Amino acid sequence: MLAIRCVLSDSDKIQSLIFDEIDTGVSGRAAHKIARKLHELSRTKQVLCVTHLAQIAACADNHLYIEKTTEGGATYTKVTALDYSERVREIARIMGGDIVTQTTLDSAKELIDFADKGENL
Repeated sequence: MLAIRCVLSDSDKIQSLIFDEIDTGVSGRAAHKIARKLHELSRTKQVLCVTHLAQIAACADNHLYIEKTTEGGATYTKVTALDYSERVREIARIMGGDIVTQTTLDSAKELIDFADKGENL
């Protein structure tokens, strides 16, 4: 779907695109290519992307953290916009799981900084 949307982006009238779990089954170089295509597409469209890959999350213009909780049989969703330091911590968590170390924080910061400079795009 991403490839089709990239090809049609100049000719279709759809202004917002939602990609849910676009990163399933990919990592490394493939994740960077997906991030590059999403970034390219976001120049002319609003792109919302649910991801669990640091490479893709690092390329976002805005990073939202979505948390679901259940109370009394009802499910609640909380959406929080992350600032730079929260974003670094969240990407470090994506990379390292429950254990966030200075190394994963440094790696997350580097990934975001490279993306901001266009170096991994």
